[in-house]
Amino acid sequence: MTADNAAPPGGGVASANSADQYEPILLDDPTTADLRVKVTEAWQDFARALASQLRSLPAGAQVVLTLDPTASGTGDAIYSVSIEVGEEGQIDLRAVGNAALPQGYRLDRSAVASMVALGWSPPGVIEGSGEHFGMRATAAEAGRLATVVSRTLRDVYGAPHPAFLVFLVHDADDEPIPVEPLGTARPETATNPRLELEREEALVAARAGQIGDESLALNERVRTVISAMLKSPVDQLQVDSDGDIGIRAGSAMVFVRVRDNPPLVDVFSPVLTEVEPTEQLYVKLSELTNRMPIGRLYCTNDTVWASIPVFGRNFQPTHLMLAVQVMTGLADELDDRLHGEFGGRRFFVEGDKPAQREGEHRTGMYL
Repeated sequence: MTADNAAPPGGGVASANSADQYEPILLDDPTTADLRVKVTEAWQDFARALASQLRSLPAGAQVVLTLDPTASGTGDAIYSVSIEVGEEGQIDLRAVGNAALPQGYRLDRSAVASMVALGWSPPGVIEGSGEHFGMRATAAEAGRLATVVSRTLRDVYGAPHPAFLVFLVHDADDEPIPVEPLGTARPETATNPRLELEREEALVAARAGQIGDESLALNERVRTVISAMLKSPVDQLQVDSDGDIGIRAGSAMVFVRVRDNPPLVDVFSPVLTEVEPTEQLYVKLSELTNRMPIGRLYCTNDTVWASIPVFGRNFQPTHLMLAVQVMTGLADELDDRLHGEFGGRRFFVEGDKPAQREGEHRTGMYL
């Protein structure tokens, strides 16, 4: 299934009156939310946005997508895919191969086989690919290419969520090309002292003005607080299709969700997934919750969640800041502790990938 004909986010059922109308089955409460659906939606949004860009970028444009090593902990291992738009709609793709990866981070036989199954040619086969995997296609195949790139980054290179990606789009002269957001992937910008100063001034103004402006909607005030904490413009926050703001915290992922009725801000994290819900696990979560000054831990289906609510009525920015600070530290610490005791899978740790059964192919399972 390509990004062009992917199912509606959340696995919704199309309405008989309109192909564009559907009822999403993903519920608002993280206690019942299907994390796999949420992650799948994020990758589908990313693939659709990438396909749209590939159809419209001018000749000479290049898109570089990289698994952020500062967030993933891969250090010198730079997992990246580059896409170059040529004349007459030709598109050349390159994906990093083992020659560019340090020992311990190279692709094993299974991963190389997955690359070939996705349509990549081995390094050196496509003219100009050098030590990279190569692929050549046209802009008419943008949907398929976007799906291939997404599956490569997710299933082979191990990106758990598009929020762990950074991207750069530039022309033949290395000048940046402004583009629409690629889902929750983060644009990579060159260091510009003047730009940084302008951003800092904007953040100071936001702290002094918008955060304290009670006439603004709760959602706007929350985004302003988070952007100030992350030292990032509001329009560059990682917001998924549910409207949740994503914040990376080591091997964990923290989400901030705004609810209108009743007014509430929920700061939550899927601490551990694919874990067996046992009596020992429930006892442990109860003990840990009792020790927490705020928030709670609970398990639903096969996922352990951490949640800290912040009142939206008489909203206090300092309360949200405290909740985010506590959760980012808590989630990154607890996922390691609980994983060591109960197994399961942390949001982002390469070694936690479930073992692949004989005859099972991981490529294609998310899109």
